[in-house]
Amino acid sequence: MPDPRADRAFVRSIQTQAVCDWPVRKETDSLGTKTIPSDAYWGIHVSRALDNFPISGRPISVYPDLTFGFACVKQAAARANAEIGVLDKPRAELIDQVCEEIKEGKLHDQFVVDIMQGGAGTSTNMNFNEVIANRCLELGGYCKGDYVHLDPIDHVNKSQSTNDVYPTALKIGLCLAIERLLTELRNLGAAFHDKASEFTGILKVGRTQLMDAVPMTLEQEFESFAVTLAEDHARFESLIDQLGEINLGGTAIGTGIAADPRYTEAVRRHLAAITGYNIRTAANLVEATTDVGVFMDVSATLKRSAMKLSKICNDLRLLGSGPRAGIGEITLPAQQAGSSIMPGKVNPVIPEVVNQVAFIVAGADVTVSLAAEGGQLQLNAFEPVMAHALFESLTWLTAAIRTLRINCITGITANRERLAEQVGSVVGVITALIPRIGYAAAAKLAMEALARHENIADLVVQSGLMTREQVLETLSPERLTQN
Repeated sequence: MPDPRADRAFVRSIQTQAVCDWPVRKETDSLGTKTIPSDAYWGIHVSRALDNFPISGRPISVYPDLTFGFACVKQAAARANAEIGVLDKPRAELIDQVCEEIKEGKLHDQFVVDIMQGGAGTSTNMNFNEVIANRCLELGGYCKGDYVHLDPIDHVNKSQSTNDVYPTALKIGLCLAIERLLTELRNLGAAFHDKASEFTGILKVGRTQLMDAVPMTLEQEFESFAVTLAEDHARFESLIDQLGEINLGGTAIGTGIAADPRYTEAVRRHLAAITGYNIRTAANLVEATTDVGVFMDVSATLKRSAMKLSKICNDLRLLGSGPRAGIGEITLPAQQAGSSIMPGKVNPVIPEVVNQVAFIVAGADVTVSLAAEGGQLQLNAFEPVMAHALFESLTWLTAAIRTLRINCITGITANRERLAEQVGSVVGVITALIPRIGYAAAAKLAMEALARHENIADLVVQSGLMTREQVLETLSPERLTQN
């Protein structure tokens, strides 16, 4: 039905601007009346949320991607409602304008409800409804809280429910955060690739189960790091497409109650135009309203990437250990003094901080899994904690990847003399000689080399089984590493 207030002139002239100079205002809901600071754009629902959820001390505005996502959804809803004729054009245009302000970073200090909240995100949704409504009232020449002219629910939340708005806004915000992570993954992969090129032809000892194995090149090792990051990049890219499936128009439980049947397609189209993402309406809105599988997919991919990155950092710490009594094949850039008591000690602090971020991401994945399992019947009430876990993981992991690249990878150098010494003494190189001298002879020489601490090549020549030229040809970097 058309908005019953649509025939009222909304935007007031300069001459009829309301005077709003009192220090507080009164707002009323079904539970009673509360006093609200007159300068606050939020209203009574947010006030109750501030009383009820003094949990983390962190407002939802700490995640600007979530704020941006909500502004996109409210903007798309206003345009759709105006298009199908259930919201008058003046109010819709003001809502649209305020959402654009929010997307530009304005009013973020007004999104104050705690990130940890009950109610399936209703307090967050109402925070946006009230802020948008009161900013519209201000622009229209009315006082904040004068909702008879523009109401947070009747107008800003028209055709919507928290249960379709919150998950959709979360998905848009996650797409934005993933895009930044993709940039850092791509940059880190390129840094590893560049370092691999720098290390071309440098032989080293490959190791399995921490024991000497067979030779490889430092180039191969660092290129493998670049390749594994590229695999993660591809997985995150596919997640952006998955997140494009939304349940807007389903309202409370997916049945679309209180929304015009034309709204679902209209809001989908407008949200796609606003965000640039491939936005699709789920085939079954009841299922889509209760399903949080895509959030588990995002969390699992974050954990997978974090664990792989942490393993790379473990390798870097081992390869750089020492510098005298460890492996010492590479030198990590010194970033700060490593000890308050041992002069000259330098620790691998950058890989260590990445390790710790990975631990946080793994713990967040457990949180998301438990929250997903905790959903009941037609709704999962625990999307706020999922949002917190996912945005924190994305934010921290993105920063960790950036500092790893800038403060560690680009400054790594190869300790060429030590690498050559280790390759010359490792018995694993004799594996390459098996086709020429046989396994039994190779095993005997390997044990002898270990016992006498001698160079493998020298022992083979001394045994008379191969000439020096034959040994050098067989043990060339190209033969040893199959390059």
